[in-house]
Amino acid sequence: MVENGDKIWGKFLRNHWKMFTLIIVICVLAFIGAVSVFLWFVGEAQITDLVPEILDQWTMEYLITFILHLIFWEVIIIGIPLLIAAVAVWKLWWKRIPDAERNEYKRNHLLFGSHSKRTDGGGIITFLINIGFVIKVYLDGNWNTPFATWKFDYLVYSYLWVLIIFLIIIGIPIAMGGIWWLHNKIKKES
Repeated sequence: MVENGDKIWGKFLRNHWKMFTLIIVICVLAFIGAVSVFLWFVGEAQITDLVPEILDQWTMEYLITFILHLIFWEVIIIGIPLLIAAVAVWKLWWKRIPDAERNEYKRNHLLFGSHSKRTDGGGIITFLINIGFVIKVYLDGNWNTPFATWKFDYLVYSYLWVLIIFLIIIGIPIAMGGIWWLHNKIKKES
């Protein structure tokens, strides 16, 4: 028998709220770590002359080299520890849930199974971030400044600033709505 999705999520959160919270904390720390590694590597790539500091000197070779090195460091510093944490969660928690309960979650498509078709919202998000970048360039007084004189740090930090503002504008209402929804669901289940 397939239960209502809200009921099964409520049951899952009641039974495993500590582990669910730990997983959320691990994801947030991994995101912060990935951004920190990215910012560290941007500085190191310029200091070690892996890439030129001035953007007009960049070529496709520099871009591909930068991306490949960045992926390497992200995997080494963030990816491998995250994989170890995921295996630990799998072995120490998920595998120890009784088979009947685990099968109930699978049967109700809580964590596995069919999902609704995804619509591609990435295009609008990218568009909005790029619009924010254009606005930031204008506000910084760099509207008529040639791209060739921009420093790599300026480009990276400007996009990061726009992304953070976007996440704050979108994230706070989503977080408030999620907390409200979760509070009401747990309250109804009690």
